[in-house]
Amino acid sequence: MTIGTSLFLIAVGAILKYAVTTNVEGINLHTAGLVLMIVGAVGLVLGVYFLARGRWTDVPPPPPL
Repeated sequence: MTIGTSLFLIAVGAILKYAVTTNVEGINLHTAGLVLMIVGAVGLVLGVYFLARGRWTDVPPPPPL
């Protein structure tokens, strides 16, 4: 999951939780929005972690001539 996908999930989840007032039978939209926001937040944390971890790797020294 990329950072952009995580932000998209957080945005869609926030819209479902806070902006949608309609009722759908069989699904609670507020709970679905909360789940999407949590999944997006976890994906965002993991994406930033892996992005930062890749930059901190040591570069081996060049071979001797």
